[in-house]
Amino acid sequence: MEIYLVGGAVRDALLGLSGSDRDWVVVGATPAQMLAQGFVPVGRDFPVFLHPESREEHALARTERKTGMGYKGFVVHASPEVTLEQDLARRDLTINAMAQDAQGRLIDPYGGQSDLACKVLRHVTEAFREDPVRILRLARFAARFGDFQVASETLALCREMVALGEVDALVPERVWQELERGLMTSHPMRMAQVLVECGAWTRLWPEIKPPNVGRDPPWTALRFWDQASLACRWALWLSGTSAAHVQQINERLRVPAAVADIAWAWAEYRPLLMQRSANAEQATDLLHRLDVQRRPQRASELIELAFRSGVTIQAIEAAQNWRQALQAVLAVDAKAVTQKALAQGLSGPALGQALLEAHTQAIAQSRQALSLPNNASPQP
Repeated sequence: MEIYLVGGAVRDALLGLSGSDRDWVVVGATPAQMLAQGFVPVGRDFPVFLHPESREEHALARTERKTGMGYKGFVVHASPEVTLEQDLARRDLTINAMAQDAQGRLIDPYGGQSDLACKVLRHVTEAFREDPVRILRLARFAARFGDFQVASETLALCREMVALGEVDALVPERVWQELERGLMTSHPMRMAQVLVECGAWTRLWPEIKPPNVGRDPPWTALRFWDQASLACRWALWLSGTSAAHVQQINERLRVPAAVADIAWAWAEYRPLLMQRSANAEQATDLLHRLDVQRRPQRASELIELAFRSGVTIQAIEAAQNWRQALQAVLAVDAKAVTQKALAQGLSGPALGQALLEAHTQAIAQSRQALSLPNNASPQP
């Protein structure tokens, strides 16, 4: 039995990066031997075990044979006869197909170290074409390593896979899993670029117009992405798409509810949030439509999104005005306003109207103190 450190931990160590999960491949062992040494089985589709002390994953060396469309169309063969080189050959990219033995020696049969030095993302073997998830992984690694280039032959292979319909067989959970990880990198639009260039973009979400891959829109600057939440990043990914289409995509990909909600609200209310001249009444109306009393964080995140995606002075000023309006509304003691209205004999819808008026007054007063527009007419 021989155990090797493989994949991302080896790659990142060569790049001087830390924090990667450590995965191991076990060569020359059977499941019975693993169990006898105290390893805990966790794999359902192929033999994977947790180390009895470190709890790190140890997988038996295996090969795969394509049997159908999609990422589940495989027969997995794991046995003591499978070599380390055979196991590494089934991996996606050369930079992920390196291993390290117990003495720290590098095993690199497919040139991963050279591709790291040249900053190239290249598939290991033709087996890449057998799993459409690898297209998403390729795009995600392009987003993580923003200065790496995709090898021309790898991009051509991705285009062939798209043309053969492999991308159409992807299940929503895997698409979102890879997309979420790519969105949280420093260069998420590189992921978009790769998906556009290989043709996968229009197959995954035909509702969204492909971005201009030759010229990134201004809001892709690092100053935004480095500070944005996943929900904001997803909202920007869908920018320019109608709220109805955003809802369709959210449902199709089974996007988590909190993330999906921000994306939908951004598509629905973005024109208003980018409007500098909304008066106090209009500001109150929108904040109430955003359910600001029960969900202040939602409104705050949308306003922050407007601020960070603003590409003109007017747009940035609009977001600042909305921030100030939100603060004014949240400063109002809603309980005190309600009690006062009840003391005046008001009830039902009149109570809600009293709170609206209190919020409008608070916004107007705060704007007056800062010399901001209260009664300007909205501009187209």
